[in-house]
Amino acid sequence: MKLVFTPEEIIAIVQPRTQRGATQQSIRGLSALGPAQTGELSFLGNAKYKAEVASTRASIVLVPAEYEGEPASDQLLLVVDNPSAGIARICARLEQELWPKPAPGIHPSAVIAPTARIAPSATVGPLCVVEDGAQIGERTHLQAQVFIGRNAEIGDDCWLMPGVIVATECVLKERVRLQPGVVVGSDGFGYDFVEGRHQKIPQVGQVIIGADVEIGANSALDRARFSKTLIGEGTKIDNLVQIAHNVIIGRHCILCSQVGIAGSSTLEDYVILGGQAGVGGHVTIRKGAKAGGRAAITAEVSAGSYVNGNPAMPYMLERRLAVLQPKLPELFRRVSGLEAEIDRLKKASAP
Repeated sequence: MKLVFTPEEIIAIVQPRTQRGATQQSIRGLSALGPAQTGELSFLGNAKYKAEVASTRASIVLVPAEYEGEPASDQLLLVVDNPSAGIARICARLEQELWPKPAPGIHPSAVIAPTARIAPSATVGPLCVVEDGAQIGERTHLQAQVFIGRNAEIGDDCWLMPGVIVATECVLKERVRLQPGVVVGSDGFGYDFVEGRHQKIPQVGQVIIGADVEIGANSALDRARFSKTLIGEGTKIDNLVQIAHNVIIGRHCILCSQVGIAGSSTLEDYVILGGQAGVGGHVTIRKGAKAGGRAAITAEVSAGSYVNGNPAMPYMLERRLAVLQPKLPELFRRVSGLEAEIDRLKKASAP
C-alpha cells in the first residue's frame, strides 16, 4: 500500500466519539496491534487483545468506548462504537484509491450486440461480450472479459470482476459484486436414467440475485430447471461455493468457502453455513440457523438452532460425542472384560 493519510484525514473518515492523545505521524499502512510500527494504524477489535494496546507502536489505534487506557507519546487513540467497522471504513476509502473505476464508456475491444442496452454511466472493459437484449445499469462496471448473456439484466452500481459470466436471462439487482470467475446461470445438474442412459433434463429457468449480494471467486450458481434459483438481498457468499438449481436463499445469509447446496433446498433469512458444509436436496434450513464447518445437513434444521457434524446434529450433542469418541476403544475393552468375568462367575457357580 503506497497511500498516505494524515491524522486529520483518518479522523474525518472514522468520525470518532472522542480522541485521546495526538500524533504528527502520517499513516502509511494498517497492521495488527502486535507487529504494528510507527506510521501504521491498528484497532482493538477483540477484547482478548486488550493488553496489546498499551504496548503497540501504532501511531493511531481505534478503540471501543469501554477501553480506558491512555495513549503513549506521539500516539492517537480514536474512540469509536465499533473498531472493526471503523477499520472497514478506512479500507473502503483505500479501495477507492487503489482500484478506482475507469471513466464510463465501452472499450474498443468489447463486443456489444446491437440490441443490448448499456447505461451511459456504465463501464465495459476490454474483451467483454454483451449479447442481444442484455441490459447494463447505471454506474455498473464490467472489468475485462466479462460475459453477459442474452436478455440478462444487470442493475445499477454493480461490479463484475474479470472472467465473470452471467448467462442468458439471469438477473442481478442493484449493487451486486461478483469476484473473478463467478458463473451465474450454468445449467442445473439434472438427468433422467432412461433406457440405460443418463438423459439431460433441459434447465430453462433463471438465476435472480438480490441487491447488495456479494459472491466470491469461482463460485457457481446453477439456473433453475424451471422458475428460478434465488439469492436474497444482502447475502454474502465466499469463494468456491456451489449452489444448485432451484435453491432459494433468503436475505442476509452467510455461506463460507466450499459450501455446497443441492437442488431445491431452501435457506431462510440470516442462515450461516460454515466452510465445506453440505446441504442435501429438498432440505429447509429455518431462519437464523447456523451450521459448523463440514456439517452434513440432510434434514430440516429448526429456526435459531446451531448444528454440527456428519450427520448434522445439535452442536452441544455433537461436541459431547466428539469428546467421547476417542474413549470408545477403551470402553469396548472394559465391556468385553466385564462380559468375560460374568461368564466365568456363571460357570463357577453352576451346579
